Amino acid sequence: MRTEKIIGLLLIVGTILLLISFTVLTFIFDYPHILREESGIILTRFYNGGTTLILVWWLFALVGLPILEAYVLIGQKLEGKLYFVRWATTLAVFAGFTQVIGLLRWSFVVPVIAKNFVLAHDEATRQACRITFQAIHQYGGVVLGEHLGQLFTIAWTLMISSAFYKLKIMPLWVIVFGFVTAFIYLLAQGELFATVIPGFPVWSKAGMIGGTMWMIWLLIIGYRFLKLEID
Repeated sequence: MRTEKIIGLLLIVGTILLLISFTVLTFIFDYPHILREESGIILTRFYNGGTTLILVWWLFALVGLPILEAYVLIGQKLEGKLYFVRWATTLAVFAGFTQVIGLLRWSFVVPVIAKNFVLAHDEATRQACRITFQAIHQYGGVVLGEHLGQLFTIAWTLMISSAFYKLKIMPLWVIVFGFVTAFIYLLAQGELFATVIPGFPVWSKAGMIGGTMWMIWLLIIGYRFLKLEID
């Protein structure tokens, strides 16, 4: 099987698995809207989700690995033609690992905090759990997964879209769609800065719209790669 077809399959399979696991989390945990609730509500809801919720989060963290492999294969295919593709691949790999590390907190850190919170016999312990959760969530979620992970993903999207344009291996509308997606996804960073800078401008829908468009774009380029033959 030629490399282009492998890339296409990896992008399509990885994206579909991400969409499925994200949808399951939406139904059983009200993700991502639950994150706007008070810490105690989040921890209680998580504890009540039990083993099923822990395993779904674990799957959500790992099902994107086929996309990470596709990043590498695209880089290997194009880096000999454009000097900046190797940088794009490096950023993409960092993006993947930071997002996986950030998401795995829900499987191996949050369960412990949630259990201690729900089973606590005094308010001091519950308050300690709230503060611990906020710190873990701010670092693992905001810093690693959403800030660094998304920024590196956006950078890869912009750089690879530029490569597609220079090498003329994708239709112009696909390339434009990639640029627009990256711009909207970038606006989601405002919500992250708003967690530490009061009054920072926020478009609350940017993360959902940008993330959804990005996955649609991956499916599109995955399909296009199935038919590509790059010399």
